[in-house]
Amino acid sequence: MPDHPVHRVVQWTTGNVGRSSVAAVVANPNLELVGCYAWSKEKVGRDVGDIAGIGPVGVAATDDVAELLALKPDVVVYNPMWIDVDELVGILETGVNVVATASFITGHNQGDGRERIQDACLRGGSSMFGSGISPGFVNQLSIVAAGICDRVDRITVNEAADTTFYDSPDTERPVGFGQPIDHPDLPAMTAQGTGVFGEAVRMVADALGVDLDEVRCDAEYAQTTEDLDLGSWTIGAGCVAGVYAGWKGIAGGETVVEINVRWRKGQTLQPDWQIDQDGWVIEVAGRPTVTMTVGFQPPPDFEATTLEEFMVLGHIMTATPPLNAIPAVVAAPPGIVTYNDLPLILPRGVAAATA
Repeated sequence: MPDHPVHRVVQWTTGNVGRSSVAAVVANPNLELVGCYAWSKEKVGRDVGDIAGIGPVGVAATDDVAELLALKPDVVVYNPMWIDVDELVGILETGVNVVATASFITGHNQGDGRERIQDACLRGGSSMFGSGISPGFVNQLSIVAAGICDRVDRITVNEAADTTFYDSPDTERPVGFGQPIDHPDLPAMTAQGTGVFGEAVRMVADALGVDLDEVRCDAEYAQTTEDLDLGSWTIGAGCVAGVYAGWKGIAGGETVVEINVRWRKGQTLQPDWQIDQDGWVIEVAGRPTVTMTVGFQPPPDFEATTLEEFMVLGHIMTATPPLNAIPAVVAAPPGIVTYNDLPLILPRGVAAATA
Protein backbone atom coordinates (compact mmCIF):
# COMPACT_ATOMS: atom_id res chain seq x y z
CA MET A 1 0.00 0.00 0.00
CA PRO A 2 1.30 3.53 -0.76
CA ASP A 3 2.39 5.78 2.10
CA HIS A 4 0.61 8.75 0.52
CA PRO A 5 -3.01 9.49 -0.43
CA VAL A 6 -4.23 7.77 -3.57
CA HIS A 7 -5.62 10.34 -6.00
CA ARG A 8 -8.53 9.44 -8.26
CA VAL A 9 -7.73 10.25 -11.89
CA VAL A 10 -9.82 10.73 -15.02
CA GLN A 11 -7.75 10.58 -18.21
CA TRP A 12 -8.89 13.05 -20.89
CA THR A 13 -8.17 11.69 -24.41
CA THR A 14 -5.94 8.79 -25.45
CA GLY A 15 -3.73 10.07 -28.25
CA ASN A 16 0.03 9.53 -28.25
CA VAL A 17 0.66 11.41 -25.01
CA GLY A 18 -2.59 10.20 -23.46
CA ARG A 19 -1.67 6.54 -23.96
CA SER A 20 1.66 7.09 -22.18
CA SER A 21 -0.23 8.91 -19.44
CA VAL A 22 -2.62 5.98 -18.97
CA ALA A 23 0.29 3.54 -18.66
CA ALA A 24 2.03 5.77 -16.09
CA VAL A 25 -1.14 6.29 -14.03
CA VAL A 26 -1.91 2.57 -13.91
CA ALA A 27 1.67 1.75 -12.87
CA ASN A 28 1.75 4.34 -10.05
CA PRO A 29 0.40 3.07 -6.70
CA ASN A 30 -0.39 6.66 -5.67
CA LEU A 31 -2.84 7.12 -8.54
CA GLU A 32 -6.10 5.35 -9.36
CA LEU A 33 -7.55 5.50 -12.86
CA VAL A 34 -11.33 5.77 -12.43
CA GLY A 35 -12.45 7.02 -15.83
CA CYS A 36 -11.42 8.11 -19.31
CA TYR A 37 -12.82 10.54 -21.86
CA ALA A 38 -12.64 9.37 -25.47
CA TRP A 39 -12.96 11.99 -28.20
CA SER A 40 -13.35 9.51 -31.06
CA LYS A 41 -16.48 7.38 -31.25
CA GLU A 42 -14.58 4.20 -32.13
CA LYS A 43 -12.86 4.25 -28.72
CA VAL A 44 -16.07 4.63 -26.69
CA GLY A 45 -16.78 1.47 -24.72
CA ARG A 46 -13.29 0.03 -25.14
CA ASP A 47 -11.10 -0.81 -22.15
CA VAL A 48 -8.67 2.06 -21.61
CA GLY A 49 -5.78 -0.32 -21.04
CA ASP A 50 -6.37 -1.97 -24.40
CA ILE A 51 -6.39 1.46 -26.07
CA ALA A 52 -3.09 2.28 -24.36
CA GLY A 53 -1.57 -1.07 -25.31
CA ILE A 54 -1.03 -2.30 -21.75
CA GLY A 55 -3.87 -4.82 -21.50
CA PRO A 56 -7.27 -4.52 -19.78
CA VAL A 57 -7.50 -2.38 -16.64
CA GLY A 58 -11.25 -2.60 -16.05
CA VAL A 59 -12.07 0.99 -17.02
CA ALA A 60 -14.07 1.69 -20.18
CA ALA A 61 -13.64 4.88 -22.19
CA THR A 62 -16.69 7.11 -22.58
CA ASP A 63 -17.70 10.38 -24.21
CA ASP A 64 -20.22 11.15 -21.45
CA VAL A 65 -18.69 14.12 -19.62
CA ALA A 66 -21.38 14.21 -16.94
CA GLU A 67 -20.76 10.55 -16.16
CA LEU A 68 -17.04 11.19 -15.71
CA LEU A 69 -17.48 14.23 -13.48
CA ALA A 70 -20.02 12.30 -11.39
CA LEU A 71 -17.17 9.95 -10.44
CA LYS A 72 -15.82 12.83 -8.28
CA PRO A 73 -12.21 12.47 -9.41
CA ASP A 74 -9.50 14.45 -7.67
CA VAL A 75 -8.00 15.42 -11.00
CA VAL A 76 -8.45 15.30 -14.75
CA VAL A 77 -5.28 14.59 -16.72
CA TYR A 78 -5.90 16.72 -19.80
CA ASN A 79 -3.95 15.59 -22.90
CA PRO A 80 -5.74 16.76 -26.08
CA MET A 81 -3.72 18.35 -28.87
CA TRP A 82 -5.15 21.82 -28.20
CA ILE A 83 -6.75 23.60 -25.26
CA ASP A 84 -10.56 23.84 -25.32
CA VAL A 85 -11.45 26.62 -22.89
CA ASP A 86 -15.15 25.69 -22.73
CA GLU A 87 -14.19 22.12 -21.88
CA LEU A 88 -11.80 23.20 -19.14
CA VAL A 89 -14.29 25.63 -17.62
CA GLY A 90 -16.86 22.83 -17.45
CA ILE A 91 -14.42 20.61 -15.55
CA LEU A 92 -12.91 23.18 -13.21
CA GLU A 93 -16.15 24.82 -12.10
CA THR A 94 -17.34 21.46 -10.74
CA GLY A 95 -14.40 21.41 -8.33
CA VAL A 96 -12.20 18.97 -10.25
CA ASN A 97 -8.53 19.92 -10.58
CA VAL A 98 -6.79 19.73 -13.96
CA VAL A 99 -3.20 18.94 -14.90
CA ALA A 100 -2.53 19.44 -18.59
CA THR A 101 0.04 18.95 -21.32
CA ALA A 102 -2.03 20.69 -24.00
CA SER A 103 -0.07 23.90 -24.63
CA PHE A 104 -0.64 25.42 -21.20
CA ILE A 105 1.82 26.97 -18.74
CA THR A 106 0.30 30.25 -17.57
CA GLY A 107 -2.65 30.49 -19.96
CA HIS A 108 -1.71 33.89 -21.39
CA ASN A 109 -1.79 32.49 -24.94
CA GLN A 110 -5.53 31.87 -24.47
CA GLY A 111 -6.44 35.57 -24.44
CA ASP A 112 -9.76 36.12 -22.67
CA GLY A 113 -9.91 32.37 -22.11
CA ARG A 114 -7.32 32.69 -19.36
CA GLU A 115 -9.66 34.81 -17.24
CA ARG A 116 -12.50 32.36 -17.85
CA ILE A 117 -10.32 29.49 -16.67
CA GLN A 118 -9.22 31.43 -13.59
CA ASP A 119 -12.83 32.33 -12.75
CA ALA A 120 -13.92 28.70 -13.15
CA CYS A 121 -11.19 27.65 -10.71
CA LEU A 122 -12.37 30.18 -8.14
CA ARG A 123 -16.02 29.13 -8.53
CA GLY A 124 -15.20 25.45 -8.17
CA GLY A 125 -12.35 25.69 -5.67
CA SER A 126 -10.10 23.88 -8.13
CA SER A 127 -6.61 24.38 -9.57
CA MET A 128 -5.27 24.34 -13.15
CA PHE A 129 -1.65 23.38 -13.91
CA GLY A 130 0.13 22.81 -17.21
CA SER A 131 3.52 21.39 -18.09
CA GLY A 132 5.32 18.98 -20.38
CA ILE A 133 8.96 18.40 -21.13
CA SER A 134 9.30 21.65 -23.14
CA PRO A 135 7.92 24.08 -22.41
CA GLY A 136 7.47 23.23 -18.77
CA PHE A 137 9.90 20.89 -17.05
CA VAL A 138 13.04 22.11 -18.84
CA ASN A 139 12.19 25.70 -17.96
CA GLN A 140 11.75 24.68 -14.34
CA LEU A 141 15.27 23.22 -14.49
CA SER A 142 16.57 26.64 -15.55
CA ILE A 143 14.93 28.18 -12.47
CA VAL A 144 16.54 25.54 -10.25
CA ALA A 145 19.94 26.24 -11.85
CA ALA A 146 19.60 29.93 -10.97
CA GLY A 147 19.29 28.98 -7.30
CA ILE A 148 23.09 29.02 -6.82
CA CYS A 149 23.56 32.56 -8.15
CA ASP A 150 23.72 35.81 -6.22
CA ARG A 151 23.14 37.71 -9.50
CA VAL A 152 21.31 36.64 -12.64
CA ASP A 153 21.73 38.68 -15.81
CA ARG A 154 19.84 36.41 -18.21
CA ILE A 155 18.36 32.94 -18.38
CA THR A 156 18.49 31.26 -21.79
CA VAL A 157 17.03 27.91 -22.82
CA ASN A 158 17.90 26.63 -26.30
CA GLU A 159 16.00 23.72 -27.80
CA ALA A 160 17.19 22.07 -31.01
CA ALA A 161 15.70 19.09 -32.79
CA ASP A 162 15.72 17.35 -36.15
CA THR A 163 11.99 16.66 -36.50
CA THR A 164 12.15 14.91 -39.89
CA PHE A 165 10.53 11.78 -38.51
CA TYR A 166 8.01 13.59 -36.32
CA ASP A 167 4.93 13.27 -38.51
CA SER A 168 2.38 15.68 -37.04
CA PRO A 169 1.14 18.19 -39.63
CA ASP A 170 -1.71 19.31 -37.36
CA THR A 171 0.81 20.74 -34.89
CA GLU A 172 3.55 21.73 -37.36
CA ARG A 173 1.61 23.62 -40.02
CA PRO A 174 0.39 26.22 -37.47
CA VAL A 175 4.02 27.24 -36.69
CA GLY A 176 4.85 27.73 -40.39
CA PHE A 177 6.11 24.41 -41.72
CA GLY A 178 5.07 23.85 -45.34
CA GLN A 179 4.30 27.52 -46.07
CA PRO A 180 6.07 29.33 -48.95
CA ILE A 181 9.30 30.81 -47.58
CA ASP A 182 8.13 34.31 -48.56
CA HIS A 183 4.64 34.03 -47.06
CA PRO A 184 3.92 37.43 -45.43
CA ASP A 185 2.02 35.93 -42.48
CA LEU A 186 4.80 33.57 -41.37
CA PRO A 187 5.99 35.61 -38.34
CA ALA A 188 2.43 35.96 -37.01
CA MET A 189 1.78 32.24 -37.54
CA THR A 190 4.93 31.27 -35.68
CA ALA A 191 4.20 33.64 -32.80
CA GLN A 192 0.72 32.19 -32.42
CA GLY A 193 1.74 28.56 -32.96
CA THR A 194 4.60 28.71 -30.45
CA GLY A 195 2.87 31.06 -28.02
CA VAL A 196 3.11 28.61 -25.12
CA PHE A 197 6.88 29.23 -25.10
CA GLY A 198 6.04 32.87 -24.41
CA GLU A 199 4.07 31.63 -21.41
CA ALA A 200 7.18 29.78 -20.22
CA VAL A 201 9.16 33.05 -20.52
CA ARG A 202 6.60 34.66 -18.20
CA MET A 203 6.94 31.78 -15.71
CA VAL A 204 10.74 32.05 -15.56
CA ALA A 205 10.59 35.84 -15.19
CA ASP A 206 8.04 35.46 -12.40
CA ALA A 207 10.43 33.09 -10.61
CA LEU A 208 13.08 35.83 -10.78
CA GLY A 209 10.62 38.41 -9.48
CA VAL A 210 10.94 40.46 -12.67
CA ASP A 211 8.04 42.41 -14.16
CA LEU A 212 8.44 42.21 -17.93
CA ASP A 213 7.77 45.20 -20.17
CA GLU A 214 7.44 43.03 -23.27
CA VAL A 215 7.28 39.40 -24.35
CA ARG A 216 8.26 39.11 -28.01
CA CYS A 217 8.79 36.40 -30.61
CA ASP A 218 11.51 36.78 -33.27
CA ALA A 219 11.40 34.18 -36.05
CA GLU A 220 13.68 32.87 -38.80
CA TYR A 221 13.06 30.25 -41.48
CA ALA A 222 14.86 27.83 -43.78
CA GLN A 223 13.45 26.22 -46.93
CA THR A 224 13.80 22.82 -48.48
CA THR A 225 15.34 22.89 -51.95
CA GLU A 226 13.57 19.67 -52.95
CA ASP A 227 10.13 18.20 -52.25
CA LEU A 228 10.24 16.60 -48.81
CA ASP A 229 8.09 13.50 -48.21
CA LEU A 230 7.22 13.30 -44.51
CA GLY A 231 4.82 10.37 -44.63
CA SER A 232 1.35 11.81 -44.25
CA TRP A 233 2.24 15.08 -45.98
CA THR A 234 4.80 16.67 -48.28
CA ILE A 235 6.63 19.98 -48.00
CA GLY A 236 7.23 21.36 -51.47
CA ALA A 237 10.51 22.79 -52.68
CA GLY A 238 10.80 26.45 -51.74
CA CYS A 239 8.63 26.00 -48.65
CA VAL A 240 9.49 26.18 -44.96
CA ALA A 241 11.23 23.10 -43.55
CA GLY A 242 13.09 24.87 -40.77
CA VAL A 243 11.58 27.08 -38.06
CA TYR A 244 13.39 29.11 -35.44
CA ALA A 245 11.36 30.94 -32.81
CA GLY A 246 13.09 33.09 -30.22
CA TRP A 247 10.86 34.19 -27.35
CA LYS A 248 12.28 37.06 -25.30
CA GLY A 249 11.17 38.56 -22.02
CA ILE A 250 12.37 42.16 -21.86
CA ALA A 251 12.61 44.48 -18.85
CA GLY A 252 14.27 47.87 -18.79
CA GLY A 253 15.40 47.43 -22.37
CA GLU A 254 17.30 44.21 -21.57
CA THR A 255 16.44 40.61 -22.38
CA VAL A 256 16.12 38.85 -19.03
CA VAL A 257 14.67 35.52 -20.21
CA GLU A 258 15.09 33.92 -23.61
CA ILE A 259 13.65 30.63 -24.84
CA ASN A 260 14.69 29.58 -28.33
CA VAL A 261 13.51 26.63 -30.40
CA ARG A 262 15.14 25.52 -33.66
CA TRP A 263 13.48 22.71 -35.59
CA ARG A 264 14.59 21.33 -38.96
CA LYS A 265 13.40 18.68 -41.41
CA GLY A 266 15.22 16.74 -44.11
CA GLN A 267 18.69 16.95 -45.64
CA THR A 268 18.01 19.62 -48.27
CA LEU A 269 17.62 22.62 -45.97
CA GLN A 270 18.78 26.06 -47.05
CA PRO A 271 20.39 27.50 -45.00
CA ASP A 272 21.59 24.15 -43.68
CA TRP A 273 21.02 24.58 -39.96
CA GLN A 274 23.09 22.05 -38.04
CA ILE A 275 21.55 20.15 -35.14
CA ASP A 276 24.45 18.49 -33.31
CA GLN A 277 22.25 16.78 -30.72
CA ASP A 278 18.54 16.85 -30.00
CA GLY A 279 17.83 18.29 -26.58
CA TRP A 280 18.23 21.44 -24.53
CA VAL A 281 21.06 23.71 -23.43
CA ILE A 282 20.40 25.94 -20.42
CA GLU A 283 22.53 28.92 -19.51
CA VAL A 284 22.06 31.10 -16.47
CA ALA A 285 24.35 34.06 -17.13
CA GLY A 286 25.29 35.66 -13.83
CA ARG A 287 27.49 35.08 -10.80
CA PRO A 288 28.31 32.31 -11.30
CA THR A 289 27.25 31.47 -14.86
CA VAL A 290 25.63 28.05 -14.83
CA THR A 291 25.34 25.80 -17.88
CA MET A 292 23.36 22.61 -18.22
CA THR A 293 22.78 20.20 -21.10
CA VAL A 294 19.65 18.05 -20.99
CA GLY A 295 19.27 15.01 -23.23
CA PHE A 296 17.68 11.60 -23.05
CA GLN A 297 18.50 7.98 -23.87
CA PRO A 298 16.41 4.79 -23.77
CA PRO A 299 16.97 2.47 -20.78
CA PRO A 300 18.73 -0.88 -21.41
CA ASP A 301 15.45 -2.80 -21.31
CA PHE A 302 13.69 -0.52 -23.80
CA GLU A 303 12.73 -2.45 -26.93
CA ALA A 304 11.94 -0.44 -30.04
CA THR A 305 12.04 -1.92 -33.51
CA THR A 306 10.47 1.06 -35.27
CA LEU A 307 10.90 4.82 -35.09
CA GLU A 308 7.28 5.10 -33.93
CA GLU A 309 8.07 2.90 -30.93
CA PHE A 310 11.17 4.99 -30.13
CA MET A 311 9.03 8.14 -30.21
CA VAL A 312 7.22 6.76 -27.16
CA LEU A 313 10.08 8.13 -25.06
CA GLY A 314 9.11 11.65 -26.09
CA HIS A 315 5.48 10.95 -25.22
CA ILE A 316 6.52 9.67 -21.79
CA MET A 317 8.59 12.80 -21.10
CA THR A 318 5.65 14.98 -22.07
CA ALA A 319 3.09 13.03 -20.04
CA THR A 320 4.88 12.56 -16.73
CA PRO A 321 5.61 16.11 -15.44
CA PRO A 322 1.89 16.86 -14.91
CA LEU A 323 1.31 13.42 -13.38
CA ASN A 324 4.05 13.88 -10.79
CA ALA A 325 2.58 17.28 -9.94
CA ILE A 326 -0.87 15.87 -9.09
CA PRO A 327 -0.48 15.75 -5.27
CA ALA A 328 0.81 19.34 -5.17
CA VAL A 329 -1.90 20.59 -7.54
CA VAL A 330 -4.67 18.90 -5.56
CA ALA A 331 -3.35 20.57 -2.40
CA ALA A 332 -2.88 23.98 -4.06
CA PRO A 333 -5.23 26.94 -3.53
CA PRO A 334 -7.81 27.57 -6.29
CA GLY A 335 -6.64 29.19 -9.50
CA ILE A 336 -4.11 28.82 -12.29
CA VAL A 337 -0.84 27.59 -10.77
CA THR A 338 2.65 27.10 -12.19
CA TYR A 339 5.80 25.49 -10.84
CA ASN A 340 6.44 28.77 -9.02
CA ASP A 341 3.33 28.24 -6.88
CA LEU A 342 3.97 24.61 -5.97
CA PRO A 343 6.43 22.91 -3.62
CA LEU A 344 9.18 20.75 -5.07
CA ILE A 345 7.57 18.15 -7.33
CA LEU A 346 8.51 14.66 -6.15
CA PRO A 347 8.40 11.60 -8.45
CA ARG A 348 6.46 9.45 -5.99
CA GLY A 349 5.55 5.93 -7.03
CA VAL A 350 7.89 5.66 -10.02
CA ALA A 351 10.96 4.01 -8.44
CA ALA A 352 11.44 0.56 -9.96
CA ALA A 353 12.12 -0.87 -6.48
CA THR A 354 8.57 0.01 -5.42
CA ALA A 355 6.83 -1.43 -8.49
